[in-house]
Amino acid sequence: MPTPAIPDIPVPTVPTIPTVPPVPTPTVVPPSPPAPSDFWADALPVHKPGGHREPPSGPSIRQKGSDRFQQRDGAWIGGEYHPHAVTVHAPATTLIDLNRSCTSFDAVAGVDDATLTPGGVVFTVQSGDGSTLWRSPALSEGDEAVPVHVPLAGQTSIRLVVTPVHGIWSALNIADWAEARFRCS
Repeated sequence: MPTPAIPDIPVPTVPTIPTVPPVPTPTVVPPSPPAPSDFWADALPVHKPGGHREPPSGPSIRQKGSDRFQQRDGAWIGGEYHPHAVTVHAPATTLIDLNRSCTSFDAVAGVDDATLTPGGVVFTVQSGDGSTLWRSPALSEGDEAVPVHVPLAGQTSIRLVVTPVHGIWSALNIADWAEARFRCS
C-alpha cells in the first residue's frame, strides 16, 4: 500500500506592519530682530506736546523747545546738492524726540550756499541732558559739508544745535543738516 502523502500544512503569514517615517523634530529658529528703519529728518512729524494725539511711533521734532526750522527736500552746501535737509538760521536748536530705540544719527552738516553774509557756525549734536555727542569745526559759506555720525544707544532725545562763531553777522547764516537720517529698530 502506498504511503499516504502528508498534506502540506499552510504556513501562516505574518502581516507586515507598514513603517512610519519618523516625525521630524521642528527646528526652532529664534525670531530675527526687526530690520532697522530709516527716518529721514525732512519727513519727521512735528509733535506738539499736550495735544490729544498719540505721540509718534518714531522720531519726531518737538515744536516746543525748537527754534524755527524748515524741512526741505534738499540743500546746496559747498556747491554740492544733498537731499533730506533740515535748515535753520543760526543760532538755532532743533529738539528731536526719538520715541523708540535708535542706533545712530547720520548726516552731513554745512552752511547753505544761499548764505550771503560772512561769518561761520559750529554744528553740535547734544544728548537730551545737554552733553556734547558730536561737534564740527567752524564752517563758513562755500565750505564742503562735513559728515556726522552719532551713536544713539541709550538716548531718548537729542538736540541739533547751530551756533554762530563771530558776532551778529553770523546769525544770518543759513545752516543745513542734510542727508539727515535716524536709524531705529
